[in-house]
Amino acid sequence: MKSLTILFFLSLTTLQSIAQCSICTKTAAQIGEEGGKGFNAGILYLAAMPFGIAGFIAYKWWKNQQQ
Repeated sequence: MKSLTILFFLSLTTLQSIAQCSICTKTAAQIGEEGGKGFNAGILYLAAMPFGIAGFIAYKWWKNQQQ
């Protein structure tokens, strides 16, 4: 049951990560198709570090809980 709860909350966060703020959407639309792809890649690049740190902490916590 605990793993289903965690999976449920993780699925909610991934839906929100796809959305962009209105300013980012407007800027990407003005840049054009190719620039918009680069803009989105930059957003994902900036988001990689916080998600990596959170994943590392979650992994360490999970390993400590197994012991």
